[in-house]
Amino acid sequence: MDNFTDFNNVQVRALPRHLKQFIVHQHYGHYTPVDQAVWRYVMRQNYSYLKDVAYYPYIPGLQKAGLTIERIPDMQEVNDALGKIGWGAVTVDGFIPPAAFMEYQAYRVLVIAADIRQLNHIEYTPAPDIIHESAGHAPIIADKDYHDYLSYFGSIGAKAMFSAQDFELYEAIRQLSILKEMPDADPQTLAAAEQHLAHCQKNMGEPSEMALLSRLHWWTVEYGLIGTLDHPKIYGAGLLSSIGESASCMRPEVKKLPYTIDAVNYTYDITQTQPHLFVTPDFQNLITVLEQFANTMSFRRGGAYGLQKAIDSKNTCTAVYSSGLQVSGTFTAFEQYQGEVSFLKTTGPTALAVNNKQLAEQGKTRHPDGFSSPAGRLKGWNKALEDFSEADLNTAGIVNNSNAVLEFESGITVTGTVQLIASQDKIQLITFTGCTVTDAAGQLLFDPAWGVYDMAVGERIASVYCGAADKDAFEEVVLQSATQTYHPQYSQQTRQLHNLYRQVRNCREDHSGYAALGNVWRALQANHQEDWLCALEMLEIIDHEEQQPELAQEIRLFLQHKAAAQPEYYKLIEDGLYLIAHPVEQQLIM
Repeated sequence: MDNFTDFNNVQVRALPRHLKQFIVHQHYGHYTPVDQAVWRYVMRQNYSYLKDVAYYPYIPGLQKAGLTIERIPDMQEVNDALGKIGWGAVTVDGFIPPAAFMEYQAYRVLVIAADIRQLNHIEYTPAPDIIHESAGHAPIIADKDYHDYLSYFGSIGAKAMFSAQDFELYEAIRQLSILKEMPDADPQTLAAAEQHLAHCQKNMGEPSEMALLSRLHWWTVEYGLIGTLDHPKIYGAGLLSSIGESASCMRPEVKKLPYTIDAVNYTYDITQTQPHLFVTPDFQNLITVLEQFANTMSFRRGGAYGLQKAIDSKNTCTAVYSSGLQVSGTFTAFEQYQGEVSFLKTTGPTALAVNNKQLAEQGKTRHPDGFSSPAGRLKGWNKALEDFSEADLNTAGIVNNSNAVLEFESGITVTGTVQLIASQDKIQLITFTGCTVTDAAGQLLFDPAWGVYDMAVGERIASVYCGAADKDAFEEVVLQSATQTYHPQYSQQTRQLHNLYRQVRNCREDHSGYAALGNVWRALQANHQEDWLCALEMLEIIDHEEQQPELAQEIRLFLQHKAAAQPEYYKLIEDGLYLIAHPVEQQLIM
């Protein structure tokens, strides 16, 4: 990103270039006084309720993450706090692709949406926002067992195969979440987006590894419960950041299920409250289940299974030979001999790497049209070519600047002049000139006229995963959405409302100016009768400071009438009035 800031945080500074492309500036000054009031209301309600049902003590968790109930967090302060436990945080524009999200976790960096929900979505928003990401994820990150799980999940997820349908679904979810956050969204456009999302969900085909992992992520990181089925505690960020669902999820009609690998079979709807939730006895169980699923994935199975998944994904993938050589490109074909991969092929730009670092002169410019190579043992040898000693190479006739004939057990034959034998502990690459490659039937696989031939060395394909081995060298640009999040344009009347919220906030923070609250109240009544939160904040100040009892009674009656007349505000106002009568203890407000 332009003018990238690392927040003076080790984890953020270590992010590779392909992840930095998603980072946006927080622009703290863009948060309005209404935004600050929304944050404060949600956080006060969260503490009031979550102190009894959240797994990790909520206030200590907030402090360790650099958060406060009183104001929206500044990312520098968050990074200063998270850096002490080996984590960092960055701000992004709403949803980012799942593969990138997972990789951030692997680097121990929290991804936090810069925007905050609108007042009319104060209880819950389907769009990622700073309340969900920071107030949901960050407080529990101080728990070592949990943040180890989160990071490990990211490292597994970063290797997951994903499909074109996955990206289409991501785009549909992102588009719908943005529309739902817009106060003036066209109903027809909204309905069309909902129909499109439903269509995507119904036409996913066989779910990819990423789709299945996303379910495990949803039922743990986002909506997880921990403890016993009868007395669970909340640790999922989606619940911790939702003042509505954090309460409703504990009702008996929300079925509580034990968290096992079976959770991978349960889909979810991001726009709806969840009909069931999964309970883990401890965080170690989360890792156990993740390991069970990881053992089914291509990056651990490799071989023909992994290459077929790579071909099906139609994305840039990496095949890792048993020698450690990594081939990154779009895989289009492979052959087998006795159940093992004997030959593989990519189409389009391809690069070769070892230990996730591209080999010198083995990038996409050398292999712009694709790459192909055999795999397996040479005929007549009881050891793999990658393990040959110098004496073995001489015996086999594989010597620099000499002609060589390599006959593989599969019947593939490579004939040419050896130019280079590259190795790092194991032999990984042999470069030929004047090279001809044929299969067992004599079909030509490589012609000398095509140029220099780089032959990958390895007995088997040990691993296959999505993405390039050296993403920065490969110049991999992860698929990004063209849809931008909603940023409201404020009318003069709305800016006047912001100023009233600002006056109330200044009064509370400065412990002065109480006499001006009467004028604020009259302005609200004259021009902003739809508002309830500013009135609630005024009542809190007047009631606690025992100022202007007549004004306090007038505001209270207004709020009670609005709660009775407008059911959508009833719980919000009643919960706010409850906190005025039963205030959060001052020392916990920080």
